[in-house]
Amino acid sequence: MGPSQAPAGVPTFRGVGIPSYERRCAEIINQTDLLVSYLNDADLGIQVPSTPEWTLNQLLRHVGHAHRWADSMLRDRLPEIDFSRNGAQLVSSYVGEPASVLIPWLREGAASLAEVLREVDPDEMIAPLGGHPGPRVWSRRMMHETVIHRWDACNALGVPFSLDPEIAQDTLREWTGLALPYAFQRWPSETAALAGSGTVHLHATDVEAEFVIDLTGPAPAVEEGHAKASVALRGPVVDLVLAVYRRRPVDGLEVFGDAELLEKFLGAIRF
Repeated sequence: MGPSQAPAGVPTFRGVGIPSYERRCAEIINQTDLLVSYLNDADLGIQVPSTPEWTLNQLLRHVGHAHRWADSMLRDRLPEIDFSRNGAQLVSSYVGEPASVLIPWLREGAASLAEVLREVDPDEMIAPLGGHPGPRVWSRRMMHETVIHRWDACNALGVPFSLDPEIAQDTLREWTGLALPYAFQRWPSETAALAGSGTVHLHATDVEAEFVIDLTGPAPAVEEGHAKASVALRGPVVDLVLAVYRRRPVDGLEVFGDAELLEKFLGAIRF
C-alpha cells in the first residue's frame, strides 16, 4: 500500500486539548480518586497483565511513590532531578496489603502533590526536565502517569475504563514529546533501526488530535497537525493512547501504508 490515505487539507490544531496547569493539578487528585474507587472489594494480589512483574498491590505502590517523588523535589525546591529519591520501582516488598491501607495512602500522596504544585510558581526552575520548569513538567507527568496506571488497574480487574477527551489528547501529546525522545536516548540499540525509516501519522478520529513523527533523521521530530506519512494509524484518541503505550494491539484501528514500519515503531518505543 502507499503512503497515508487519510484526507488531505485538514487544518493544524496547535494548542487544542491542552489542559491548564490548574486542571492538571486537579486531575492528579481526580485520576487517583477514580483509581481507588475500584479497590474496596478487589484482590490486590492479582498480577497486572500490562505490568506482569507487579501485582496490583505493587502497581498501586508504584503510583503512590511516583507522586511522592515529585512532591519531595518540589517541596525542597531542588535545582535538578534527584533520581535517588524515586522509590517507584522499589515495590517488591509490598505484599498482601489491604485496600484500607492503600486507599488513604494514595489519596494523601495525590492531595499533597497537588497542594505543592499550587503553592509554587509554575515557571520556577525546580527539578526541571529538558530545560522546562519542573512544576509544569511534573504536573503533566504525574497526571498521565496516574491515567495510564489507572488503565492497568482497570484492565487487571476487568472494569470499564474511560477518559476525558481533553486529557486523552494531552496524554498522546505528552507521549510524543517525552516518551518518544526518551526511548531513543535510553534504548539506542532498540531504536537505532528506526533512524531514516520514514514517517508515522497518529490521527484521532473523535477529537482534533494529529501528530506526524518524522523518523528520517537521527532523532525523531514531531509536528502537530495533518500530513501524509509512510504509515497512518487512525482511531479514537483513547485507543491511540493505549496503542502507543503498548497497552493494546492495533487490531481494530485503521492502518494506512507501511504496516511493517508501524509494528517496528511501536515495538521499539517503551516508556
